Amino acid sequence: MTLSYTDNRLYEAARAMGTRPMRILRTITLPGAKFGLVSAFLVAFSLCFSDFGAPKVVGGNYSVLATDIYKQVIGQQNFGMGSVVGLLLMIPAVIMFVTERLTASENGVTVSSRSMAYRVVPSRGRDAALTLFCSAVAGFILVLFGAVFAASLIRAWPYNMALTFEHVTVDSPATGGICSFFNSLVTALLTALCGTVFVFMNAWLVEKSTANRLLRQADNLFSLIPLALPGLSIGLAFIFFFNMEGNPLNFIYGTAAVLVLANIVLFYSVPYVSASSALKKLDREIEAVSASMAVPSYRTLFKVTVPMCRAAIFETALYFFVNEMVTISAVVFLYPADFKLASVAIVNMEDAGDIAPAAALSVLVILVNVAAKLLYEYIFVMKRSGNR
Repeated sequence: MTLSYTDNRLYEAARAMGTRPMRILRTITLPGAKFGLVSAFLVAFSLCFSDFGAPKVVGGNYSVLATDIYKQVIGQQNFGMGSVVGLLLMIPAVIMFVTERLTASENGVTVSSRSMAYRVVPSRGRDAALTLFCSAVAGFILVLFGAVFAASLIRAWPYNMALTFEHVTVDSPATGGICSFFNSLVTALLTALCGTVFVFMNAWLVEKSTANRLLRQADNLFSLIPLALPGLSIGLAFIFFFNMEGNPLNFIYGTAAVLVLANIVLFYSVPYVSASSALKKLDREIEAVSASMAVPSYRTLFKVTVPMCRAAIFETALYFFVNEMVTISAVVFLYPADFKLASVAIVNMEDAGDIAPAAALSVLVILVNVAAKLLYEYIFVMKRSGNR
Protein backbone atom coordinates (compact mmCIF):
# COMPACT_ATOMS: atom_id res chain seq x y z
CA MET A 1 0.00 0.00 0.00
CA THR A 2 2.90 2.39 0.70
CA LEU A 3 4.08 2.35 -2.92
CA SER A 4 0.57 3.11 -4.19
CA TYR A 5 0.76 6.55 -2.57
CA THR A 6 3.85 7.59 -4.56
CA ASP A 7 3.70 11.01 -6.24
CA ASN A 8 4.31 10.54 -9.97
CA ARG A 9 5.66 14.10 -10.32
CA LEU A 10 8.89 13.08 -8.58
CA TYR A 11 9.52 10.33 -11.12
CA GLU A 12 8.67 12.54 -14.07
CA ALA A 13 11.12 15.17 -12.86
CA ALA A 14 13.84 12.56 -12.32
CA ARG A 15 13.37 11.04 -15.78
CA ALA A 16 13.33 14.51 -17.36
CA MET A 17 16.75 15.15 -15.81
CA GLY A 18 18.08 11.86 -17.17
CA THR A 19 18.33 10.08 -13.82
CA ARG A 20 19.06 6.37 -14.10
CA PRO A 21 16.48 3.86 -12.82
CA MET A 22 18.69 2.52 -10.01
CA ARG A 23 19.33 6.05 -8.77
CA ILE A 24 15.58 6.74 -8.84
CA LEU A 25 15.03 3.60 -6.79
CA ARG A 26 17.71 4.62 -4.28
CA THR A 27 16.87 8.31 -3.94
CA ILE A 28 13.07 8.43 -4.44
CA THR A 29 11.37 5.05 -4.08
CA LEU A 30 13.17 3.63 -1.05
CA PRO A 31 13.20 6.85 1.03
CA GLY A 32 9.50 7.40 0.31
CA ALA A 33 8.64 3.82 1.26
CA LYS A 34 10.91 3.67 4.31
CA PHE A 35 8.13 3.70 6.86
CA GLY A 36 6.17 1.02 5.03
CA LEU A 37 9.24 -1.19 4.62
CA VAL A 38 10.14 -0.96 8.30
CA SER A 39 6.54 -1.68 9.27
CA ALA A 40 6.41 -4.67 6.91
CA PHE A 41 9.64 -6.08 8.35
CA LEU A 42 8.43 -5.72 11.92
CA VAL A 43 5.05 -7.23 11.06
CA ALA A 44 6.67 -10.24 9.36
CA PHE A 45 9.11 -10.74 12.22
CA SER A 46 6.43 -10.59 14.90
CA LEU A 47 4.06 -12.89 13.00
CA CYS A 48 6.78 -15.51 12.57
CA PHE A 49 7.95 -15.08 16.15
CA SER A 50 4.49 -15.75 17.58
CA ASP A 51 3.09 -18.18 14.97
CA PHE A 52 1.51 -21.38 16.25
CA GLY A 53 -0.05 -23.23 13.32
CA ALA A 54 3.01 -23.93 11.18
CA PRO A 55 5.32 -25.02 14.05
CA LYS A 56 2.63 -27.35 15.38
CA VAL A 57 2.00 -29.06 12.05
CA VAL A 58 5.50 -29.27 10.54
CA GLY A 59 7.80 -28.37 13.44
CA GLY A 60 8.10 -31.86 14.83
CA ASN A 61 10.18 -31.82 18.02
CA TYR A 62 11.42 -28.27 17.39
CA SER A 63 9.82 -26.21 20.16
CA VAL A 64 8.93 -22.53 19.98
CA LEU A 65 7.23 -20.36 22.59
CA ALA A 66 3.82 -20.59 20.94
CA THR A 67 3.81 -24.39 20.95
CA ASP A 68 5.14 -24.42 24.53
CA ILE A 69 2.06 -22.46 25.60
CA TYR A 70 -0.16 -25.05 23.91
CA LYS A 71 1.67 -27.88 25.66
CA GLN A 72 1.42 -26.19 29.06
CA VAL A 73 -2.32 -25.56 28.75
CA ILE A 74 -3.56 -28.60 26.82
CA GLY A 75 -1.00 -31.17 27.93
CA GLN A 76 -0.50 -30.16 31.57
CA GLN A 77 -3.48 -27.86 32.27
CA ASN A 78 -0.96 -25.33 33.57
CA PHE A 79 -2.67 -22.05 32.72
CA GLY A 80 -0.32 -20.00 34.90
CA MET A 81 2.85 -21.14 33.16
CA GLY A 82 1.20 -20.65 29.78
CA SER A 83 0.47 -17.05 30.73
CA VAL A 84 4.09 -16.48 31.82
CA VAL A 85 5.41 -17.76 28.48
CA GLY A 86 2.91 -15.53 26.70
CA LEU A 87 4.27 -12.47 28.50
CA LEU A 88 7.73 -13.15 27.07
CA LEU A 89 6.32 -12.63 23.60
CA MET A 90 5.42 -9.02 24.43
CA ILE A 91 9.06 -7.94 24.21
CA PRO A 92 9.02 -7.56 20.39
CA ALA A 93 5.96 -5.31 20.70
CA VAL A 94 7.91 -2.78 22.74
CA ILE A 95 10.86 -2.90 20.32
CA MET A 96 8.49 -2.52 17.39
CA PHE A 97 6.79 0.48 18.97
CA VAL A 98 10.08 2.33 19.53
CA THR A 99 11.29 1.57 15.99
CA GLU A 100 7.96 2.55 14.45
CA ARG A 101 7.97 5.87 16.31
CA LEU A 102 11.55 6.65 15.21
CA THR A 103 10.77 6.01 11.55
CA ALA A 104 7.39 7.73 11.72
CA SER A 105 8.98 10.94 13.02
CA GLU A 106 11.05 11.14 9.83
CA ASN A 107 8.26 9.99 7.51
CA GLY A 108 7.21 12.89 5.32
CA VAL A 109 3.90 13.49 3.60
CA THR A 110 3.96 12.25 0.02
CA VAL A 111 0.32 12.78 -0.98
CA SER A 112 -0.99 16.32 -1.20
CA SER A 113 -3.79 18.03 -3.05
CA ARG A 114 -1.44 18.49 -6.02
CA SER A 115 -0.11 14.92 -6.14
CA MET A 116 -0.45 12.71 -9.22
CA ALA A 117 -1.02 8.97 -9.19
CA TYR A 118 2.03 6.94 -10.17
CA ARG A 119 2.05 5.50 -13.69
CA VAL A 120 4.29 2.62 -14.66
CA VAL A 121 6.47 3.23 -17.71
CA PRO A 122 6.61 0.04 -19.86
CA SER A 123 9.98 -1.70 -20.16
CA ARG A 124 10.25 -5.04 -21.95
CA GLY A 125 13.33 -6.32 -20.16
CA ARG A 126 12.24 -5.31 -16.68
CA ASP A 127 8.66 -6.46 -17.20
CA ALA A 128 9.80 -9.83 -18.55
CA ALA A 129 12.19 -10.42 -15.63
CA LEU A 130 9.61 -9.48 -13.02
CA THR A 131 6.96 -11.57 -14.76
CA LEU A 132 9.27 -14.58 -14.63
CA PHE A 133 10.02 -14.00 -10.95
CA CYS A 134 6.36 -13.60 -10.01
CA SER A 135 5.47 -16.66 -12.07
CA ALA A 136 8.04 -18.74 -10.20
CA VAL A 137 6.69 -17.64 -6.82
CA ALA A 138 3.09 -18.22 -7.91
CA GLY A 139 4.03 -21.62 -9.35
CA PHE A 140 5.54 -22.73 -6.05
CA ILE A 141 2.40 -21.67 -4.17
CA LEU A 142 0.17 -23.43 -6.71
CA VAL A 143 2.15 -26.64 -6.26
CA LEU A 144 1.39 -26.55 -2.52
CA PHE A 145 -2.28 -25.88 -3.16
CA GLY A 146 -2.30 -28.59 -5.82
CA ALA A 147 -1.13 -31.13 -3.25
CA VAL A 148 -4.09 -30.22 -1.02
CA PHE A 149 -6.53 -30.52 -3.94
CA ALA A 150 -5.04 -33.88 -4.89
CA ALA A 151 -5.25 -35.20 -1.34
CA SER A 152 -8.96 -34.31 -1.19
CA LEU A 153 -9.58 -36.58 -4.22
CA ILE A 154 -7.48 -39.54 -3.04
CA ARG A 155 -9.15 -42.34 -1.12
CA ALA A 156 -6.42 -42.77 1.54
CA TRP A 157 -3.30 -40.61 1.05
CA PRO A 158 -0.65 -41.97 0.50
CA TYR A 159 -1.67 -45.62 0.89
CA ASN A 160 -4.59 -45.91 -1.54
CA MET A 161 -4.17 -43.47 -4.43
CA ALA A 162 -7.49 -44.32 -6.13
CA LEU A 163 -9.57 -41.29 -7.10
CA THR A 164 -12.81 -40.65 -5.23
CA PHE A 165 -15.24 -37.81 -4.59
CA GLU A 166 -16.59 -39.16 -1.31
CA HIS A 167 -14.49 -36.73 0.75
CA VAL A 168 -15.97 -33.65 -0.92
CA THR A 169 -19.04 -33.88 1.31
CA VAL A 170 -16.74 -33.35 4.34
CA ASP A 171 -19.06 -35.54 6.39
CA SER A 172 -17.42 -35.73 9.82
CA PRO A 173 -19.96 -35.28 12.63
CA ALA A 174 -17.26 -35.48 15.31
CA THR A 175 -15.58 -32.32 14.00
CA GLY A 176 -18.62 -30.43 12.73
CA GLY A 177 -18.45 -31.47 9.10
CA ILE A 178 -19.60 -29.01 6.49
CA CYS A 179 -21.39 -26.98 9.19
CA SER A 180 -18.01 -25.88 10.53
CA PHE A 181 -17.28 -24.28 7.16
CA PHE A 182 -20.44 -22.17 7.26
CA ASN A 183 -19.74 -21.28 10.89
CA SER A 184 -16.33 -19.95 9.86
CA LEU A 185 -17.88 -18.05 6.94
CA VAL A 186 -20.36 -16.26 9.21
CA THR A 187 -17.68 -15.49 11.81
CA ALA A 188 -15.31 -14.20 9.12
CA LEU A 189 -17.91 -11.82 7.69
CA LEU A 190 -18.73 -10.42 11.13
CA THR A 191 -15.04 -10.07 11.98
CA ALA A 192 -14.33 -8.26 8.71
CA LEU A 193 -17.21 -5.83 9.17
CA CYS A 194 -16.73 -4.99 12.86
CA GLY A 195 -12.94 -5.14 12.76
CA THR A 196 -12.59 -2.84 9.75
CA VAL A 197 -14.80 -0.14 11.25
CA PHE A 198 -13.01 -0.23 14.59
CA VAL A 199 -9.49 -0.35 13.13
CA PHE A 200 -9.92 2.53 10.71
CA MET A 201 -11.69 4.76 13.22
CA ASN A 202 -9.01 4.15 15.83
CA ALA A 203 -6.20 4.77 13.32
CA TRP A 204 -7.92 8.02 12.29
CA LEU A 205 -8.17 9.15 15.91
CA VAL A 206 -4.45 8.48 16.41
CA GLU A 207 -3.21 10.06 13.19
CA LYS A 208 -5.70 12.83 12.41
CA SER A 209 -7.45 13.87 15.60
CA THR A 210 -6.36 16.68 17.92
CA ALA A 211 -6.64 14.59 21.07
CA ASN A 212 -3.96 14.63 23.75
CA ARG A 213 -0.64 13.54 22.27
CA LEU A 214 0.23 11.21 25.16
CA LEU A 215 -3.14 9.48 24.85
CA ARG A 216 -2.60 8.98 21.13
CA GLN A 217 0.90 7.59 21.77
CA ALA A 218 -0.50 5.18 24.37
CA ASP A 219 -3.26 4.15 21.96
CA ASN A 220 -0.65 3.48 19.30
CA LEU A 221 1.41 1.33 21.68
CA PHE A 222 -1.55 -0.77 22.77
CA SER A 223 -2.59 -1.15 19.12
CA LEU A 224 0.77 -2.73 18.30
CA ILE A 225 0.98 -5.08 21.27
CA PRO A 226 -1.42 -7.76 19.88
CA LEU A 227 0.97 -8.26 16.96
CA ALA A 228 3.59 -9.75 19.28
CA LEU A 229 1.14 -11.95 21.18
CA PRO A 230 0.44 -15.50 20.00
CA GLY A 231 -3.18 -16.36 19.53
CA LEU A 232 -2.95 -18.89 22.33
CA SER A 233 -2.08 -16.14 24.81
CA ILE A 234 -5.02 -14.07 23.62
CA GLY A 235 -7.26 -17.12 23.95
CA LEU A 236 -6.05 -17.62 27.52
CA ALA A 237 -6.63 -13.95 28.31
CA PHE A 238 -10.20 -14.21 27.05
CA ILE A 239 -10.80 -17.30 29.20
CA PHE A 240 -9.48 -15.60 32.34
CA PHE A 241 -11.40 -12.38 31.68
CA PHE A 242 -14.79 -13.47 30.35
CA ASN A 243 -15.05 -16.56 32.56
CA MET A 244 -14.24 -14.58 35.70
CA GLU A 245 -16.85 -14.69 38.42
CA GLY A 246 -18.89 -11.49 38.61
CA ASN A 247 -17.87 -10.23 35.16
CA PRO A 248 -20.95 -8.56 33.59
CA LEU A 249 -19.68 -9.61 30.14
CA ASN A 250 -19.65 -13.28 31.07
CA PHE A 251 -22.79 -13.85 28.99
CA ILE A 252 -20.82 -13.71 25.69
CA TYR A 253 -18.44 -16.47 26.81
CA GLY A 254 -19.15 -19.63 24.84
CA THR A 255 -20.85 -17.78 21.99
CA ALA A 256 -19.84 -16.75 18.48
CA ALA A 257 -19.47 -13.16 19.72
CA VAL A 258 -16.40 -14.02 21.76
CA LEU A 259 -14.84 -15.65 18.68
CA VAL A 260 -15.37 -12.48 16.64
CA LEU A 261 -13.92 -10.31 19.40
CA ALA A 262 -10.91 -12.60 19.84
CA ASN A 263 -10.17 -12.56 16.12
CA ILE A 264 -10.40 -8.76 15.99
CA VAL A 265 -7.88 -8.50 18.82
CA LEU A 266 -5.61 -11.16 17.32
CA PHE A 267 -5.43 -9.61 13.84
CA TYR A 268 -5.83 -6.00 14.91
CA SER A 269 -2.25 -4.76 14.65
CA VAL A 270 -1.51 -5.50 10.99
CA PRO A 271 -4.61 -3.70 9.61
CA TYR A 272 -3.93 -0.90 12.08
CA VAL A 273 -0.40 -0.43 10.74
CA SER A 274 -1.73 -0.45 7.17
CA ALA A 275 -4.47 2.06 7.94
CA SER A 276 -2.02 4.22 9.87
CA SER A 277 0.43 4.17 6.96
CA ALA A 278 -2.31 5.18 4.53
CA LEU A 279 -3.46 8.04 6.77
CA LYS A 280 0.10 9.25 7.29
CA LYS A 281 0.44 9.76 3.54
CA LEU A 282 -2.51 12.15 3.40
CA ASP A 283 -1.66 15.83 3.54
CA ARG A 284 -2.64 17.48 6.83
CA GLU A 285 -3.75 20.48 4.81
CA ILE A 286 -6.99 18.58 4.25
CA GLU A 287 -7.92 18.88 7.93
CA ALA A 288 -6.57 22.44 8.11
CA VAL A 289 -8.68 23.59 5.17
CA SER A 290 -11.76 21.88 6.59
CA ALA A 291 -11.23 23.56 9.96
CA SER A 292 -10.80 26.98 8.31
CA MET A 293 -14.12 26.47 6.50
CA ALA A 294 -15.83 25.35 9.72
CA VAL A 295 -16.50 21.91 8.27
CA PRO A 296 -17.07 19.31 11.03
CA SER A 297 -14.30 16.75 11.34
CA TYR A 298 -16.71 13.85 10.93
CA ARG A 299 -17.87 15.30 7.60
CA THR A 300 -14.28 15.58 6.39
CA LEU A 301 -13.71 12.02 7.50
CA PHE A 302 -16.61 10.54 5.52
CA LYS A 303 -16.47 12.87 2.52
CA VAL A 304 -12.69 13.09 1.97
CA THR A 305 -10.60 10.75 4.11
CA VAL A 306 -12.63 7.57 3.69
CA PRO A 307 -12.88 7.83 -0.15
CA MET A 308 -9.13 8.49 -0.40
CA CYS A 309 -8.40 5.46 1.81
CA ARG A 310 -11.02 3.20 0.24
CA ALA A 311 -8.47 0.67 -1.01
CA ALA A 312 -6.84 0.45 2.43
CA ILE A 313 -10.25 -0.03 4.07
CA PHE A 314 -11.23 -2.89 1.78
CA GLU A 315 -7.78 -4.42 2.17
CA THR A 316 -8.31 -4.35 5.93
CA ALA A 317 -11.64 -6.14 5.55
CA LEU A 318 -10.03 -8.72 3.27
CA TYR A 319 -7.22 -9.29 5.78
CA PHE A 320 -9.69 -9.90 8.62
CA PHE A 321 -11.83 -12.20 6.48
CA VAL A 322 -9.03 -14.35 5.08
CA ASN A 323 -7.17 -14.75 8.37
CA GLU A 324 -10.28 -15.58 10.35
CA MET A 325 -11.07 -18.38 7.92
CA VAL A 326 -7.72 -20.05 8.60
CA THR A 327 -6.87 -19.16 12.20
CA ILE A 328 -6.85 -21.69 15.00
CA SER A 329 -4.61 -20.37 17.77
CA ALA A 330 -6.95 -17.84 19.42
CA VAL A 331 -10.17 -19.81 18.96
CA VAL A 332 -8.97 -23.28 19.91
CA PHE A 333 -9.79 -22.58 23.57
CA LEU A 334 -12.93 -20.51 22.95
CA TYR A 335 -15.20 -22.16 20.40
CA PRO A 336 -18.48 -23.59 21.77
CA ALA A 337 -19.13 -27.31 21.44
CA ASP A 338 -22.05 -26.66 19.07
CA PHE A 339 -20.22 -24.02 16.98
CA LYS A 340 -17.03 -25.59 15.62
CA LEU A 341 -14.94 -23.68 13.08
CA ALA A 342 -13.40 -25.04 9.90
CA SER A 343 -9.80 -24.45 11.03
CA VAL A 344 -10.38 -26.34 14.27
CA ALA A 345 -12.18 -29.12 12.41
CA ILE A 346 -9.23 -29.49 10.01
CA VAL A 347 -6.77 -29.89 12.90
CA ASN A 348 -9.03 -32.41 14.64
CA MET A 349 -9.39 -34.40 11.41
CA GLU A 350 -5.62 -34.41 10.93
CA ASP A 351 -5.06 -35.60 14.51
CA ALA A 352 -7.59 -38.38 13.92
CA GLY A 353 -5.87 -39.45 10.70
CA ASP A 354 -8.69 -38.26 8.42
CA ILE A 355 -6.30 -36.59 5.98
CA ALA A 356 -8.57 -36.64 2.94
CA PRO A 357 -11.62 -35.04 4.65
CA ALA A 358 -9.28 -32.46 6.19
CA ALA A 359 -7.88 -31.69 2.75
CA ALA A 360 -11.40 -31.41 1.29
CA LEU A 361 -12.41 -28.91 3.97
CA SER A 362 -9.16 -27.04 3.36
CA VAL A 363 -10.06 -26.80 -0.33
CA LEU A 364 -13.36 -25.12 0.54
CA VAL A 365 -11.55 -22.58 2.71
CA ILE A 366 -8.99 -21.92 -0.01
CA LEU A 367 -11.65 -21.41 -2.68
CA VAL A 368 -13.55 -18.89 -0.54
CA ASN A 369 -10.37 -16.94 0.26
CA VAL A 370 -9.31 -16.92 -3.39
CA ALA A 371 -12.75 -15.70 -4.42
CA ALA A 372 -12.54 -12.87 -1.89
CA LYS A 373 -9.10 -11.89 -3.16
CA LEU A 374 -10.23 -11.97 -6.80
CA LEU A 375 -13.18 -9.73 -5.94
CA TYR A 376 -10.82 -7.24 -4.32
CA GLU A 377 -8.48 -7.31 -7.31
CA TYR A 378 -11.38 -6.79 -9.71
CA ILE A 379 -12.71 -3.79 -7.82
CA PHE A 380 -9.45 -1.99 -7.05
CA VAL A 381 -7.04 -3.14 -9.76
CA MET A 382 -8.90 -4.01 -12.94
CA LYS A 383 -11.47 -1.20 -12.70
CA ARG A 384 -8.79 1.34 -11.82
CA SER A 385 -6.70 0.23 -14.78
CA GLY A 386 -9.76 0.45 -17.03
CA ASN A 387 -10.49 4.00 -15.87
CA ARG A 388 -7.00 5.02 -16.84
